[in-house]
This record gives sequence, C-alpha cells and structure tokens, in this order.
Amino acid sequence: MTEDERYMQLAIQVAELGRGQTSPNPLVGAVIVRDGEVVGQGAHLKAGGPHAEVHALRMAGERARGATAYVTLEPCNHHGRTPPCTEALLAAGVRRVVVAVEDPDPRVQGSGIRRLRAADVEVTVGVLADAARRQNEAFLHAARLRRPFVVLKLASTLDGRIAAATGHSQWVTGPAAREQVQALRRRYSAVAVGIGTALADDPRLTVRPAGVPAEAVRQPLRVVFDSRLRLSPDAAMLREPGKTVIYTTQAGLASVEGRDEALAARAEVVAVAADAEGRVDPAAALADLFTRGIDSVLVEGGGALAGGLLGRRLVDKVVWFAAPKILGGGIPAVGGLAPAHMGEAVTLADVEVSAAGADLVITGYPRYA
Repeated sequence: MTEDERYMQLAIQVAELGRGQTSPNPLVGAVIVRDGEVVGQGAHLKAGGPHAEVHALRMAGERARGATAYVTLEPCNHHGRTPPCTEALLAAGVRRVVVAVEDPDPRVQGSGIRRLRAADVEVTVGVLADAARRQNEAFLHAARLRRPFVVLKLASTLDGRIAAATGHSQWVTGPAAREQVQALRRRYSAVAVGIGTALADDPRLTVRPAGVPAEAVRQPLRVVFDSRLRLSPDAAMLREPGKTVIYTTQAGLASVEGRDEALAARAEVVAVAADAEGRVDPAAALADLFTRGIDSVLVEGGGALAGGLLGRRLVDKVVWFAAPKILGGGIPAVGGLAPAHMGEAVTLADVEVSAAGADLVITGYPRYA
C-alpha cells in the first residue's frame, strides 16, 4: 500500500463517523498530512453542518499550510448551506489535494478539482476510488440516475419462504440477524414495505438502538406501497416518531372515501400512477421519493413488492438473510417472477457471504438478463 493509499484509507474510515446522519449528503472524510504526520482529520457529520475538509482544517490550524489534504470525495466549489470547501483549502495554504472520486452532483462535476488546479494546487484523483465509491454507493447512484438506490432486504428459510402457509412469520431469523437489520435501517434514507407485510406483521419500521429512545435517533422515512389503501390508521408504525408516506393509486383513494382522512391525520397519503395490474407503479413512487431528497430505500418485503421491483430492474443491491430452516411450503420471498429458463434468472455479482448468529447473510448486486 502506497503512502497516498494509506492516508486515503484513514480518510475513508473517518468518513464512517457520519454514517446514518448525512443524507441526502454523502459521507466524506478528510485527513491533513504534513511532513508524514496527520495534523488534522474530520468527517461530514450532519446534513447542513460543516464539511469534512472544514473540520480537518480547523484541527490542523497553521500546520495545514504546505500540507497534503486527502479527501474521499471531490471538494465542493459552490455555495450551498456552507461555503465552498475549495476556498477553505486555498485559504489554509494546502499544497496538494488527493481525491478518491469526483462528485457527480451537477453543481460540482469536476469544478472543485479545476478550481484547485487553477490556483496551482497539485491534485491527484482516483486513489482508492473503488472503496470510496462503495462507501457512497447510494449517493453516487442517486446523483447519476436521479432515483433512489434500492436495497432489497429479504429474510427467508433455506427453501426461500418468508412465512408458513398460515402466514405466521415471526421469527424467520434469529436475534443477531435482526440486530443487523437495525443497522441497515440506520444506513438508508427510507425503509419500505408492501401492504401485505404491513398487515401481517404490523411492523414499526424504526431504528431502535439498545438503550436509546426512538425519539433520540434519526429515523428513516417509512414508506408503504398500498394500492387499495388498506393500512389501518391504528398501525404500529403510525404511532412511532418520524414520518410515514403511503403510496396508493387513484382507484385506492376512491375505494375508501372517508377512511383516508383518518390515515391522512397520521401519514402522508400520495396517489401515483398504477401499473398494468392496477398496483402502485414502483418507478413512480421512487421518482416521488427522489423529489423529497431520498437517495436510498431499504425495502423489507414482502414477496409481491420484491418481485415487482426485481421484475422492473429497480433493485440495485440485495441483502438476503437465510435461516437454517426448511418449511417445504408457505409464502415465497419473491413473487411474480417466472423465467422460462435459468439464463433469465436475476444473478448477483460481487457476492459476499457472512454469518449473523446461525443465519447466513448473502449480499450482492443484481445483474439482469
């Protein structure tokens, strides 16, 4: 590992301090090095707060003059809720800037790098780029494709069942897997379920760290895909801190005239386009979420929603918890897909396999036929 890679690795580690707190902004870490010594480091900790470069420069003080700055994402060059980081780096007298990846935000897109070079600052781009992209995969995806990064989380038996034939589903996986799901919810801007899961499990869909009140934690936006508007106004999630958005169709609104007022008192009900089956078009719901500043969505089921998203190629990452149980029947984890041959199957790439207690965790990125 080169010296540049070693310090960039530290910057990537520092960036993780903001995990779960910066959306819709990216995770960014910065490290200031002078004469082989780290004299400053910082992370972007909260949307609207100082950027990583500012925290690192404040720590470094006068020692930043003539130093090298390592930044996981291209420094901004525009006035937003904070001043441009390029100007802060120039004012501090930084001699060299090492950047992992360029920022695809239309307000940046290389302008930060060009501004620094125009001021005779040496800029190196691409150090540990793959690791930095993976760290900010949701932000980079949303900035590039203008829709949220969709993570499909499934928990099933080894034979792919999320519930018994009776509908009983608690619990498919063990406590360690459920703790990991809590960590996943904290990583993403929104958490979504289909109405079948909402009715069967009555989930709260909140982040609940041990010993910490839910009110003290930044909660993801809760999302329900509910084509016929069947969610009860007394659903558990509607009594939790944070906001819930229910996506339905015009037909769904018309079918429950009057009752939707009770729901609207506790959630935001949004009618979007319907697909050919009369269900909420997931692409339309995702487009609306993007306009709300949501860059990532963790989808927690059920089978119909999972199949609908996969069938439309809208899933960008899969996290599958497989419990060492066999039902031999029951409700499948993914519904609606019926490929004629194996070549049409959705294949996961860059697969990682780990354990959560007795359960397996399989993570990968869909590659569609």
